[in-house]
Amino acid sequence: MLTLAAALLLSPVAKPVELASTPAALHGTLLTPEGQTRGAAVILPGSGPTDRDGNSGQFGIRASTYRLLAEGLAERGVATLRIDKRGIAGSAAAATSEADLRFNTYVDDARAWAAEAATKTGQPCAWLIGHSEGALVALAAVADHSDMICGLVLLSGAGRPAATVLREQLAPLPEPLKTQAYDALSELEAGRTVADPPAELAAVFRPSVQPYMISWLALDPALLAAAYDGPIFIGQGATDLQVSVADAEAIKAAQPRAALTIWDGVNHVLKIAPAERTANIATYMDPALSLAPGVVETVADFILK
Repeated sequence: MLTLAAALLLSPVAKPVELASTPAALHGTLLTPEGQTRGAAVILPGSGPTDRDGNSGQFGIRASTYRLLAEGLAERGVATLRIDKRGIAGSAAAATSEADLRFNTYVDDARAWAAEAATKTGQPCAWLIGHSEGALVALAAVADHSDMICGLVLLSGAGRPAATVLREQLAPLPEPLKTQAYDALSELEAGRTVADPPAELAAVFRPSVQPYMISWLALDPALLAAAYDGPIFIGQGATDLQVSVADAEAIKAAQPRAALTIWDGVNHVLKIAPAERTANIATYMDPALSLAPGVVETVADFILK
């Protein structure tokens, strides 16, 4: 039987990492395997105030999906750098004003983190593992074919332009708000701001967020995937309530070279969950619940093949 000291020596090593940035440094955690590091990856978080572990106190999300993924990958020889988004948790001081934020801000951060992960682990490049909106960040980050990025792992990522999804979400609005919302969205898609959005739509179309939306709406994940000539893995859960199997299939159709795996009974936070909404969402609040069988193994096999 191993002594406690011996067990600690065999455990993956977690170290805080600070990345120089303006107006303040970004922060993350590097988790390296107990033995030889055979690959390195950066885990890019999804939308909203999501921290390096995949949690959001603001929304009560405590799934710890990114921490669990990092720990599972470390057991298989893959080092991971999981990060607090700009403006969130340890990277809170690096926030920019909403009016100055652009989608490309996160893209530039992803490229910088990839270079940092490669340097810290002695690898020639690092993979980008993008979850949810992080998958779109990853796709945009390789648009210039960065040499520091080995390839992409896209987990629970949208396969359609954001405007298409937003129109579906806005469809239940009563008239005339629905028409006003669609008109505002069309203006933003065309790269034009909307001076006086209706007060009822301020949460979506407030003036300060419109420049960010313009930069975001211009991106089509399928077109970005089609243009990338590096390796891509697409992982999607069949009981995901936020992103559909059709999204994953859209990316696969755009880039036939990509590998696609659909996990039966797996939801958006990569845990076993039924399609029924209440029970599905309950898994978002359970950090003790492990990731679904096959998720870590499939991702690790793709990275290390």
